[in-house]
Amino acid sequence: MDISQIKEHLMVHAKRPGSTNDAGVHIGTVDRLEDGQYIKLTKADSPDDRHRWFPIDWVESVDDKAVYLNKTEAEAIAGMLNEPPSQAMQDASPTTDPATGAGVD
Repeated sequence: MDISQIKEHLMVHAKRPGSTNDAGVHIGTVDRLEDGQYIKLTKADSPDDRHRWFPIDWVESVDDKAVYLNKTEAEAIAGMLNEPPSQAMQDASPTTDPATGAGVD
């Protein structure tokens, strides 16, 4: 997949459960590609008027109409980030050392 095909305002479609050949379910609209690793969705399709992000590796294909995900609607919604990826990673940083279990300052 060529990420240069991912353009602003393309629709984003998730797979329908059990489906193999349809266009899927519209779950958002591309705002922009961030750091070549995440797609940011516009606020317009969000129920709470907030941006959402998902990793580029969820993209199965792209055409001139839409970005098609390799996730179902439920999987995509459950896995999307509700804050910028850089912030989400800071929030997810461990408070304990995984090797020793000791607290990390």
